[in-house]
Amino acid sequence: MIFIELNWLAIVAATVAAFVAGAIWFGPKTFFPVWWKLIGKEAGVDPGANLNMAIVFASTFVGALVQAFTLAVIIHFVAAGDSAFGALAGGVTGLLVGIGLAAASSLGHRLFAGAGFRVWLLEVGSDVVNLTIMGVILGAWR
Repeated sequence: MIFIELNWLAIVAATVAAFVAGAIWFGPKTFFPVWWKLIGKEAGVDPGANLNMAIVFASTFVGALVQAFTLAVIIHFVAAGDSAFGALAGGVTGLLVGIGLAAASSLGHRLFAGAGFRVWLLEVGSDVVNLTIMGVILGAWR
């Protein structure tokens, strides 16, 4: 069964790494202020004022875990017969999944929602970076 063959430590490490990278990407000194303005929110307004942040962060972490698991399954099948498959190939796989699935599937959603192309670029940029980081970790620990 494939679930036994996966490196679960690598999946957890990839999840944590992507979670941290996402926190940096949308940090107060990086892209958060620009993203916040582009989605039409006022500067100085607490982004978590009406949200249960424990649920938001837990859900984000679970989403990253699902992404890492899914990417691990894809890498497992892509590298089935290749013992030399490593960090570079895993990173390329993550990059392709990020662009081919995350970016392509979300473009229409963000544009039809009226969020605009720049919001999509910021959000999908984080997804592509995170999936690439995940791929590097999962490919290296395969």
